[in-house]
Amino acid sequence: MAHILIVDDSPTESHVLRQFFEASGYMVSEACNGREGIEVAKVQQPDLIIMDVVMPGLNGFQATRELGRRQETVDIPVIMYSAKNQVTDRMWALQQGASAYLIKPVSEKTLLSTIQRYLHKEISHDDPL
Repeated sequence: MAHILIVDDSPTESHVLRQFFEASGYMVSEACNGREGIEVAKVQQPDLIIMDVVMPGLNGFQATRELGRRQETVDIPVIMYSAKNQVTDRMWALQQGASAYLIKPVSEKTLLSTIQRYLHKEISHDDPL
C-alpha cells in the first residue's frame, strides 16, 4: 500500500484529501505546515507528498526546495496543490523541485491519475503535468 503525506494548514482540506486517498486504498499521514512536513517526510519516508503552497512559517515552495536538498527525501515526488493559479506559480513550483502542480479545486479523477502516475513512475520528474 502506497503512503501519501498531505502537507496543508487547512484541517478541512486535509480531512477531505485523507478521506479520498484512504478510500482509494492509500495509507495517509498529515502535517500542518512546511516544517512539520519535512520532519514527517524524513521519518516516515512516504511514497509521495501532496503539498499546499500558502502556509504559515515555511511555505510549500520553501518546503519543497528543502525536501529536494535532503538526501533522505530527495527522491520523494512532491505534487504541489494550490489555489494559486498563475503560470509563474507553476513555474516557480517546478523550479523548486515539485513533480507536478495542480490547481484547487481539482477533479478526483485528475488527482488520482496524477498521484498514480508518480507513484508508478510512469513519467519522470522532468515531465511535469
